[in-house]
Parts: sequence; structure tokens; C-alpha cells
Amino acid sequence: MIPSGLTEYLQAHRQEHLASLKEFLRFPSVANVTSQPDHCEQCAQWLGQYLRDLGMTVRIVPTGNKPNILAKARASDSAPTLLIYGHYDVQPPDPLGQWQSDPFEPEVRDGYLYARGADDDKGQFFTHLMAAEAWQRAGGGLPLNLKVFVEGEEEIGSPDLEAFVGAHADELAADAVVISDSSFFAAGVPSITYALRGLACVELSLTGPAADVHSGIHGGAMTNPINALAKLIAGMHDAAGRVTLPGFYHDVVELSPQERDQWASLPFDEAQYAASLGVDRLGGGEAALSVMERRWSRPTLDCNGIVGGYTEKGTKTIIPSTAATKISMRLVPHQDPERVADGLREYLRQNVPPGVTWTLDMSAGARPVLLNHHSPTIQAARDAMAEAFDRKVAMIRSGASVPVTELFQRILALEPALMGFGLPDDRLHSPNERFALEQLWGGSLASAAFMQNLATSLQG
Repeated sequence: MIPSGLTEYLQAHRQEHLASLKEFLRFPSVANVTSQPDHCEQCAQWLGQYLRDLGMTVRIVPTGNKPNILAKARASDSAPTLLIYGHYDVQPPDPLGQWQSDPFEPEVRDGYLYARGADDDKGQFFTHLMAAEAWQRAGGGLPLNLKVFVEGEEEIGSPDLEAFVGAHADELAADAVVISDSSFFAAGVPSITYALRGLACVELSLTGPAADVHSGIHGGAMTNPINALAKLIAGMHDAAGRVTLPGFYHDVVELSPQERDQWASLPFDEAQYAASLGVDRLGGGEAALSVMERRWSRPTLDCNGIVGGYTEKGTKTIIPSTAATKISMRLVPHQDPERVADGLREYLRQNVPPGVTWTLDMSAGARPVLLNHHSPTIQAARDAMAEAFDRKVAMIRSGASVPVTELFQRILALEPALMGFGLPDDRLHSPNERFALEQLWGGSLASAAFMQNLATSLQG
């Protein structure tokens, strides 16, 4: 049970914590913006001071782009150590015209805190700082040792992350790690995520003539790169929605009947889900499978963007010299990003028509994650969520990728707890991102309980 003093402290200090979170959110810490002043640097400095004010020892560590933050607080030599991960960088706020309030001037409306980063990930991460403060000031001190790792490049694909984790493995060493960058399955359904899809992102370019040429004079005599690219993309799926790349499904493990039954029991309304996306019906993916299976346990291939030729207003009758597309493939446990990319290369060797040449560049990759959801860390998180939100906790997968999870598994030999407090309609990466205040308050209670549960479990 959470000590009553902690609950009372967190309730009494809600407005102070909300004011501090608003300060945190006011920094437009967009990692892919290079203009001055550097708001990521300013945000990191602010957060470093906030952690020092909580009694932590703090280092702000430069990387190839934006700095990371390492902090720690010691309870005792015999206590276990919990590593808390978060990221302070955020997505760009565009399109600005669709926001109902300034994305970097946080505003509370109807029980929600609106701002860029309110959910992803400043608000979720901040719950742990609230819990740590409550333990220190109302709980007689931390029940375990804490380490904090806050990244500044998550939203641009974490280009420096793997090298950073490897180089700082000793500083990051812990007995458990928690990541709060996910969500409940639905409002009122607290959830622990035990699997994430991986990612392979590529850029495919086709080149035909040395320059754009007249489509009347030369049309019919040469391959049009846009036509060829469109046919290649269309051929990457068959009529049943399965991906046609050689070997694409070789490492995919079929879903167990137990998991299928568990997912079927979740409160999911397909028509409501479609409406929330602004479509009249769902499509895409493997038609024979349920929507939940297609989102959580099956790999996908999607064209994210396509360019080529003349795109301005009016007509320009050309056969373009080049055409290009960006493709992302979401991968499930046991698939390897490089092996999947090799399958795409083989597909292209077999299907690119004569008269064009092609290049394929892999721009990002992340391995999928499957966690042991009976581990002490996840059990401690599950019990904490149930206590804080007074609901049965759902064990779910996610179709998204959180690459640091796999790095903590592989490099630090830790089984992370994905303990997210967001809601599915929090509009991540979109205008009017928000975080429910009840999720903020409940998340701080869950974090406090998790720290106690973990200390008891790992010391016991």
C-alpha cells in the first residue's frame, strides 16, 4: 500500500507540481531545430536544476546533437536501484493553425493539460519526479536508489542513443528500469505494455533519363520512373493484404490462442475506432486477421511519402528523371531490421523494370521487443497501477516502437517495465496534444507505489 502520507502530500502539492510541469512544457525543445537560442539546451539546463533541487547529483552530457541528462540519488548501499528513462525533446508543433492554444504556453481546459509534450513525454516522465519528491519529503526518504536518464533526441530517431548507452553502461547500471512513454488501452483501463514493434525505415529512389524529357516526343520509348515506382509499391502487397517481400514472414511467430483470447476480452469497438480516425471503415493489413492482431502482432509495410516530377499548379508534360519514396516497415518479435531490408532489396532486384536504376538507403532501424511480463519489475508495476487507479490492469502489446527498450534489454540486461499513463486520444504528434490531469495525478501515485513494490520485491 502507498503510505497515506505520500498520498496526502501529492494531493496537497498538485498545483505546485502542475506549475512546475508547465514551466517544463514552455521550452520548445524540438530536437531537429538548429536555430538559436537552443531551446533543447535550455530545457536540459532547467531540468538538470529541477533534479538538483530534488537532491540528485546531475550531469548534463553532450552528444553529437542534443545533450542527455544523467542523475542519481542514493537511499542506501543495500537498496536496489531503479533507472527512470524519459525524453525532454518534442515533436514540431506544426500545423500551428490547428492548435486551439499556443503549443508552448500550457493551458488547462476541461480537465486536460494542452501543450506540445504534455503526454509525449514530459508529462509522463514528470510523474516520477513527483513521486520521488513525495518519498523524500513525506515518506521518510527514498525506498530505493534512483538513477534518471533523460534523452534529448528521441523524436529524431535517437541517432546517438545506442553508442551513448554502451559508453555509459556503468553509470546506467541498475536492478530495474521503468519507461513511461506509452498509454492505457482505453480510458479506465490501466495497462502494462509487454511488446513493441520494431522498425525499418528506407528511402527508395529510381532514376530514368539523365534529365526530365518531353513526354510527347519520348513517351512510349522509355520507362517512366514514377510509373515504375507506383507499380513497385503496389506490388509490395498481395490481394489479401500480405507483404510480398521475399522472406518477410520467416521469423514471425504466430499469436498464441491465450493472447488472442485476452485481446478479444478488451473493450474495443471497431466502428468507434474507425470513426476516431475519420474514416467510415477500416482497411489495409491482412484481411483475415482481427484489427488488434494486425496492429499488435503482425508486421506491416507502409509508404510514408512519395515525390517525383512536376507538382506545381498547372501542367508540365514530362517524363521525370527521378522518383522516390519513403517506406517504413513495422516489425514484430524475432524479426531483424537488416534482414527485412535485405528482402526488400531482393524484391527490387526481381521487379525493377529495365530502363531505370535504383538505390535503397536504410535511414532508421529498431529491433522489436518482447518482455517477460512475469518479471519482478513488471509485476511490481502491474500491482502499482492497480492500486493507484483502482482497476484491473490489462497486459497489452503496442504497434509503436520505443527503441530504448530494446537497448536496455540488450546492453544493460534489464527487463523494462513499460508503465504508460497516456490515453489513446491524447493526440500525440498532432495539434492539441494533451494529458488528462487525472492521469498525471494517478501516474504520480502509481510511480510512488512502484518504487515501494520494487524495493520490497528485490530486497525480499
